[in-house]
Amino acid sequence: MGEPETQRLTLPWCREAHWRETLPAKLNELDPGPTELDCRDWRLGCRDLHQLMELLNKEGVTLTRIHANLRETLVSAAALGYPTHMASPQGNNSKTRSGDTQPKSKTPQKLLFHQGTLRSGDHLSAEGDVLLLGDVNPGARISAGGDVMVWGRLRGIAHAGQDGDTKAKIVALQLRPLQLRIADAVARGPEDQPQPGLAEEARLEAGTIMIEPARANRFNG
Repeated sequence: MGEPETQRLTLPWCREAHWRETLPAKLNELDPGPTELDCRDWRLGCRDLHQLMELLNKEGVTLTRIHANLRETLVSAAALGYPTHMASPQGNNSKTRSGDTQPKSKTPQKLLFHQGTLRSGDHLSAEGDVLLLGDVNPGARISAGGDVMVWGRLRGIAHAGQDGDTKAKIVALQLRPLQLRIADAVARGPEDQPQPGLAEEARLEAGTIMIEPARANRFNG
């Protein structure tokens, strides 16, 4: 016998219904075996994904990959060790009669995922967004054409929007870098101690880099 065919579990769009309400019916439609999860536009944290994994395991379903429209959900998935895929952010604007996504984006969004700490002298660079599962130590650099996201402590140098994207952001569980850059703007990291349990976000506002607590659930849905 060959390998079992991979099936797909697709959550509803946020505006349609809560995924917890529709999950029991969707689980009844699945057969035991490998399954990919499409989270669509849900911002799910590690706790949510772990609960999903346990429910799937009870049905004999093995989660093999997680798709999502939101980078925050992919961060959580990567932290749990799952392979991830960034779905088109335009997907919820175009549907077939059955409600399935028909992405309009001509160019798929690039997301570079790297697991491991960057040490002094290391430089991680990405054309699009970059997601690092680990720390950025002093003397290390991380840069991206889009957003820089660090699931850990950022204490080195970070440059988001290195090709001029002024809407790019830098997000970290602890944001204490030697230097921050967004597009052409430069700033030093804050000296005060971060608030425990809060991720931090740096963004460009009126030409100045502002640092504040990240929006609720940015990392932990």
